[in-house]
Amino acid sequence: MKAIVITRGGAPEALQIREIEPPPLLPGHARVTLRAAGLNHRDLWQRIGYPGPEPMILGSDGAGTVEAVGADDDRAWVGQEVVINPSLYWGDREDAPGPNYQVLGNPTFGTYAESVTVPVENVAPKPAHLDFVQAAAFPLAGLTAWRALFGQGALQPGQTVLLPGIGSGVAGFALAFAKIAGARAIVTSSSQDKLEKAKAQGADFAADYTDDRWEQQVRDYAAPAGIDLVIDHSGEKTLPAGVRLVRPGGRVVFLGVTTGERLELGLRETYFKQVHLVGTMMGSPREFLALCRFIELHRYTPQVNHVYPMEEVAAAHALMEAGGQYGKIVLTI
Repeated sequence: MKAIVITRGGAPEALQIREIEPPPLLPGHARVTLRAAGLNHRDLWQRIGYPGPEPMILGSDGAGTVEAVGADDDRAWVGQEVVINPSLYWGDREDAPGPNYQVLGNPTFGTYAESVTVPVENVAPKPAHLDFVQAAAFPLAGLTAWRALFGQGALQPGQTVLLPGIGSGVAGFALAFAKIAGARAIVTSSSQDKLEKAKAQGADFAADYTDDRWEQQVRDYAAPAGIDLVIDHSGEKTLPAGVRLVRPGGRVVFLGVTTGERLELGLRETYFKQVHLVGTMMGSPREFLALCRFIELHRYTPQVNHVYPMEEVAAAHALMEAGGQYGKIVLTI
């Protein structure tokens, strides 16, 4: 099969198209002919840090058609249009993944290829109203946002969620899902363009965090009930503000460390307010199926603003690395 591989870490040019042998099709697995693959920041980190030398196929998000299965019991999947759940070997518990958990796209061959082989439990029917490019845009970031909002964040209709750093994939999906669920959404960014786009997407209030008054502006808007939930994907530079801003008894769900993983936190304020600090990542197969049903029921369409043929994967990576996108970047296969 034709695939985009890396054999060493480095710049976007480290991504090369080669012919590579697909992995064997084992019982309980499905091979999917891919039509599109979505990009995530995880792909950048894997590309930069990959030690090599064995070829690796990156990519966690994909959509296509099941071409073959490893067991006769699963033959009903053959020919179905599906979306890939990149959360592999989660296990039976909902509160946390099991010891064999991994994310598709290193060490298991990912979706930057003509086909991908995954456990059958990791394919789900593609929402019928989405084309393959749209379907490939939501799995990793959409599942992460879904669990953060509803599984770990317990968001309810009428509540208020704060989404720092709007413009990322997870924050964009969290904004869309929160609004569909009947919540109010406050977003922050240093980019006026991203703030305006978020308001066009439905954000109720947008604050520029380079303004010294932004925390007070957010408090004033959320009064009197306050902020029920903060979804933080940046870490060191943003999470303490979330703790300060969330209401007593509220939740701060965090899922990334793009600005650093060490921080000073006022514990006295945190326990006096009885703030729930909750870590999260990805989600279970049950949550992925619930997300797909939600998307189909509400006919939600992911915002895809940049589409590249797989031969231009280096340009797609360069765009994401520069932070020049709002909405998802997708490769056509």
